[in-house]
Amino acid sequence: MKITELKLRHKIIPYILPILFLNQLLSPRKGWMILLVGLSTVFVLSYYWATTLKNNITLVREMRFGWSQVGDRLQERFNLDNSGWAPAVWVCIEDHSDLTGYSGSRVTRVGGNAHRQWFERGVCERRGLFTIGPTTITTSDPLGIFAVTIEYPATTNMMVMPPIVNLPEIQIAPGGRVGEGVNTKRSWDHTVTASGVREYLPGDSLRYVHWPTSAHRGELFVRTFDSTPTSDQWVFLDMNAEAHAGEGENASEEHAIILAASLMNRSLEHGLAVGFGANGRELSWFPPRFNETQKWTILRALALLEKGDRPLDRLLEVARQSLRFRSSIIVITADLSGSWIQPLLLMRKKGIIPTVLLLNAPAFGGEGDLAHMQDKLVALGVNYYTINPDFLDGMELELSPATQQRREEFKEARKVHWRPLI
Repeated sequence: MKITELKLRHKIIPYILPILFLNQLLSPRKGWMILLVGLSTVFVLSYYWATTLKNNITLVREMRFGWSQVGDRLQERFNLDNSGWAPAVWVCIEDHSDLTGYSGSRVTRVGGNAHRQWFERGVCERRGLFTIGPTTITTSDPLGIFAVTIEYPATTNMMVMPPIVNLPEIQIAPGGRVGEGVNTKRSWDHTVTASGVREYLPGDSLRYVHWPTSAHRGELFVRTFDSTPTSDQWVFLDMNAEAHAGEGENASEEHAIILAASLMNRSLEHGLAVGFGANGRELSWFPPRFNETQKWTILRALALLEKGDRPLDRLLEVARQSLRFRSSIIVITADLSGSWIQPLLLMRKKGIIPTVLLLNAPAFGGEGDLAHMQDKLVALGVNYYTINPDFLDGMELELSPATQQRREEFKEARKVHWRPLI
């Protein structure tokens, strides 16, 4: 649907024509007649030209993805058609999209009975839910007497997920063992073995399909896993506004969100059921599950997550009542006050083993005593990692060839036929 409007830009012309006509009646002269006929012809022709443009110019915007990840390249196809005889000597296309790092605005031209196609490209710079469109087209007749405005109010949403990077330095303590959580060296790749099969459920990853059993029984079956030790893994993300500092992509909360997304993805790939909780503007809580649906559910929640006013200790206290024995938790926070230590220790008595990712708030422009908090965690035997602003630098380059291949296959899987936005 489009909304068209035709406006007279030079409003003095309708007043000049009657004056010329009266002058010709009262004082007939050849000059008055030439001006009257010439100006009238130009006015009518310009009106006819502009009306033709208004009725015959159409724009179609097409996109291949309804969502993307930070750092992905966005491509959109524009199709501008003019089915009338009058060429548009200039066409200004104004894109009102709010997607950071992208704009489809441009100035072009299109001839009579002609078609133009081009691509606009950009980079998704920030996570979130963005709007593509609406779009405004402006043009006019060659003399600029009439202005033509065509509004396309239709919009579509673009979800930009946080990026997922490889985090080889971070080792997560598994839950359920007495003494776990001490800051000692461990291998990230703990033992995972297949223990049996079960029927395929919607959302299960196809990589775990057990093809011999599926072929024998005539329906899909997936492998089930035992890990050493068996435990759920939770990621708790502190989004209390008072704890975070910095702006834009360099803000501490953006680093925390990337860490949460990457650790969640890595755990799912290693056969662990992962849950997620965050104390943002709205409480996020997703019980542990092990399937692809869980991955995209958490990524969507991370994309929309905003800072809130709930302290981390309240989130951990609620979690303590819900988590079961032998769980492993990852706490990501920039809060250096230590108010969240007590519920963490109560969890450990329950066999819930924490690993803390402590963002260096002063390095991000915030406040707090990092050294004091580090000493406290060491004294309590809590496994922790300090996250500085440069921690994620170059992580993308460290992805293994296998992970790079999976990312490329994933991007190809997201491609669909070009679909019109307007």
